[in-house]
Amino acid sequence: MALKDWFSRLNAAKSPETRATIENPTVPVSAENFMAFFGVNSANLPSVTVDTALSVPAVWAAVAFLSRTLAAIPRHAYRDSKTGPKRISGKLEIVVNQAPNDNSGSFAFWQWFWQQVFTHGRGLAYIERTPQGIDSLWPMDPTKTTVKRVGLKISYEYEGRTYDAADVIDVAFMRRSCGLKHYGPIAQASKAIQLAIAMNDYGSNFFAGGGVPPLALEGPLPAGAEAMKRAQADIKRSVDAAKNADEPIFPIPAGYKLSPVGIDPAKGQMIEARRFQVEEISRAYQLPPVFLQDLTRATFSNAEQQDLHLVKHLIGQWAKALEDEINLKFFGRGTAGRYVEHNLDGLLRGDFKSRMDGYGVAIQNGIRTPDEVRALENLPAMGGEAEKLHIQGATVPLGSQNIGHNGGPPLDDNNDGAKAA
Repeated sequence: MALKDWFSRLNAAKSPETRATIENPTVPVSAENFMAFFGVNSANLPSVTVDTALSVPAVWAAVAFLSRTLAAIPRHAYRDSKTGPKRISGKLEIVVNQAPNDNSGSFAFWQWFWQQVFTHGRGLAYIERTPQGIDSLWPMDPTKTTVKRVGLKISYEYEGRTYDAADVIDVAFMRRSCGLKHYGPIAQASKAIQLAIAMNDYGSNFFAGGGVPPLALEGPLPAGAEAMKRAQADIKRSVDAAKNADEPIFPIPAGYKLSPVGIDPAKGQMIEARRFQVEEISRAYQLPPVFLQDLTRATFSNAEQQDLHLVKHLIGQWAKALEDEINLKFFGRGTAGRYVEHNLDGLLRGDFKSRMDGYGVAIQNGIRTPDEVRALENLPAMGGEAEKLHIQGATVPLGSQNIGHNGGPPLDDNNDGAKAA
């Protein structure tokens, strides 16, 4: 070997080692690379699907509450007449309010429909028609349905069949700019839901591990990856043994030290953070927090106002969205005076005393008849005078008071201005 080559090899052997150290600025020392150096993969936040999102109690409560509430609201078909709206009976009433098809009742069908809206972001139902008119409504799984537009015509492909837009009830949580696709509440609130799932998992693992917080293992240097792994395994076995034996002390290998990493749940405001996630999820659904059982800021008065807020600014809007779809798809743009409408009175009934006071004002001011009030309370009609409007005074049937002009004396039956005998 030439002397020159021997010196070159000697200098190469003396060259500094390239490794992941702070002193070497060319080698990254990020947390991911540092953990990977010791064979530990970085932890990722859990992925969010509909099923995993429903494991968060606040999401479960929001979807269950909204879908059940909207399913429980009565909806009836009406026809305009000279004397006012008249309820339509027959098959149409059965489809919209009693049993949309042969397999499910009204509550079960509409609860499933609204569950799709508040999870995947869209509710779909196929309208089955016969020569006699609307016969049934059938559910369509939005995850298996493809919406297409050819020109100005929209169609739905589901289980190998194509349905016209005129035959599909379609309520989307929020539509994208194309008008075909949609935004779903779980997909859009995935970060907030992801954080809630992560906190659930952390709390479960923390207490399942006997309340031992994350710990950093410090050992004598230099210590290779394999030595650190063996020490880590020894300590884990010691912690598990102490936990199973209900002992507060466990040994660690000589020369090693354990230090807590991060902060404990109390200092990290774990409870406050989890409560904030309830607020975040209630925002995603525009739902007052009191309906997710968050009563931290609830009082007697504002809880009642939130009840009114629910009907006025949330339930009423979704009811209107379904009404528009049903009326357009059932009756077309020219409805011929027919329409379907939800009855929201049940959500605004209030307590017994409030209802009775309201009924009394309505009867005494000629707004409702006694029989109409009895119908609202599911009581049988009395007929006769109870069918007539009344007005304050002696609370007699409207029109039976024979009062003269300008509050003067009663007029005679001929209404000619002469005083009655």
